[in-house]
Amino acid sequence: MADKETPLLDELEKGPWPSFVKDMKRMGEKNPAARDHLRLLEKSYEDKLVHWKHGGIVGVQGYGGGVIGRYSDMPEEFPHVREFHTFRVNQPSGWFYTTEALRKLCDVWETYGSGMTNFHGSTGDVILLGAPTENLQACFNALSENGFDLGGSGSDLRTPSACVGPARCEYACIDTLDLCHDLTMEFQDEIHRPMWPYKFKIKIAGCPNDCVAAIARSDFSIIGTWKDALKIDQDAVKEYAEAGFDIQGLVVDKCPTKALKYEGGRLELVPEDCTKCMHCINKMPKALRPGDEKGAALLIGGKATILQSAFLSWVIVPWMEMKPPYDELKDLLRRIWEWWDENGKVRERVGELIYRLGMRNFLKAVGLKPVPQMVFRPRANPYIFWWPEEVGKNG
Repeated sequence: MADKETPLLDELEKGPWPSFVKDMKRMGEKNPAARDHLRLLEKSYEDKLVHWKHGGIVGVQGYGGGVIGRYSDMPEEFPHVREFHTFRVNQPSGWFYTTEALRKLCDVWETYGSGMTNFHGSTGDVILLGAPTENLQACFNALSENGFDLGGSGSDLRTPSACVGPARCEYACIDTLDLCHDLTMEFQDEIHRPMWPYKFKIKIAGCPNDCVAAIARSDFSIIGTWKDALKIDQDAVKEYAEAGFDIQGLVVDKCPTKALKYEGGRLELVPEDCTKCMHCINKMPKALRPGDEKGAALLIGGKATILQSAFLSWVIVPWMEMKPPYDELKDLLRRIWEWWDENGKVRERVGELIYRLGMRNFLKAVGLKPVPQMVFRPRANPYIFWWPEEVGKNG
């Protein structure tokens, strides 16, 4: 593609970093849709306007979700992106692929779409960028024949995603890969057929480090943790000290709940004060390890800014055992969805509904009891109150 067509985008090719513009130009040499997409983006930079109209509903047989409608507002000038629909393809747990599977996926997309991809979208799916309406069903059929399914889009359960967990991480407290796959298979109807007030995201982190940012980005966060005390190897603590590591300044003084003490060359823990934040383990991995009684904490309500500002998730279950077939977890999810579907407004995330109706109404509806982990400190959370029937005559 001649540089004179995209002088503004050409600036993004300069410097030491990889450039999406260079990749788009390479694809544009053999695909007219990719070429028009690049030219339309240049036009957006010139006009300081986004030249895409509001999505609209498109899909394939039997699926209400998985395909996102995209239309250019300049179809005459850029005819090859008149329709530029996006597929969300359900990723394998932990994003593990074989090269053979990736080649098949790319072959399908070069046949029916623009050839441009995004590995991966913020929800986790493989994003296939740009296909005309007439190719949607054929592309879906080819994806299915090669073992791929569509993920969620619209007001449904978005594709569950998880960190690599026990496949590569020594800190994983739960099998994130099995859990993610199990939930994905269990809730196929909820993923593919929009039926709720708005979207619902599940993200699974193997430990409190939360490498998938579940607490900030998902409506329902599953965070691997442990119920007993973390394990301390005092000999390894001594090795850290002898090597000149500042245990007091970098570990003990940084503990958010002051659960650690370092005296006489020994590191001691007050187990009931530990919130399993992982800071000490990250700083001294040879000396500190997660406990043995492993499970997960469940949180609700995280999301980015739309209606009621950005939310981080609230703890609703401090610890739950996470072993197949995960019936306790699935039952809780169904109760949450039933309450949200009954009470939520259009485009109201579950966290916004809890904010509007109150945490105590939510907890009562889904059958959970208030526990100390739900509040930052006593009397600091206005959502928890006694119900009148629970207060004695002298209460």
